[in-house]
Amino acid sequence: MNGAPHRPPTASAPVVDSHHHVWDLSVRDQDWITGPAMAPIRRNFGVADLAPEARAAGVGATVLVQTVTVAAETPEFLALADTSELIAGVVGWTDLTAPDIADTLAALRELPGGDKLVGIRHQVQGEPDPEWLLRPDVRRGLTAVAAAGLAYDLIVLPHQLPAAITAAALLPQLTFVLDHLGKPPVADGDLDPWAGHIRALAARPNAVCKLSGLVTEAAWDSWTADTLRPYTETALDAFGSARLMFGSDWPVCRLAASYAEVVAVTRTLTGGLSENERRAVFGGTATAVYGL
Repeated sequence: MNGAPHRPPTASAPVVDSHHHVWDLSVRDQDWITGPAMAPIRRNFGVADLAPEARAAGVGATVLVQTVTVAAETPEFLALADTSELIAGVVGWTDLTAPDIADTLAALRELPGGDKLVGIRHQVQGEPDPEWLLRPDVRRGLTAVAAAGLAYDLIVLPHQLPAAITAAALLPQLTFVLDHLGKPPVADGDLDPWAGHIRALAARPNAVCKLSGLVTEAAWDSWTADTLRPYTETALDAFGSARLMFGSDWPVCRLAASYAEVVAVTRTLTGGLSENERRAVFGGTATAVYGL
């Protein structure tokens, strides 16, 4: 990185938020939102709640990402995107192990908003098998995702990164998007073995990474930019700006920070980049990877 002073993206380069969620508890429970600590986000969050915060932060487009492993959620998200000027892409869910996954993906594309389907994600972080991504039926599903021209978002824990690295090597035709930097142990301050895994994944040219979700991996009530810096510096060094994209992880981020605070700290942590590099992180990479 160079020492250029930080300047936020200009009006001609609106920010792309590559990772946020919405949910309506009257439509479907979010069974992962449990306990007193999670209470602040156990309510409905919709695009109407996000829009003013995004607009105030200079965000002009977003990517809506799945939250639960329920097939009905993806058509709902596509329909929402179809009527939204803010949502430019949807990362949905479908059963990667289903024999008819190719047909399912094609059918999703034909739905209202289907042209905004840009990726698929599965909650690998909840799978007990650390090598779930390498199962033959999963690999067949990932091959179908690639054939459909979609990206695959990786939501994994650090101990699952080795399987992700192998999967990226076995499927060079598929773009893997690592969410939340692979959830490093920010609260503990540990870098290894996470950092080594990140560098190994970044060595695969078909892997990219989201600068997202770090504030909730830190101590929610005491994190600072310096707390997050070793992890963002590792990612910047490994992937470079052309393979990194900003994501807010709203509304989950609200457990530790407001939308504005997440945008601000990401700008601070990327303040040493050149203007073109910042444009990539705050929009160019997401636009290219997801075809927004």
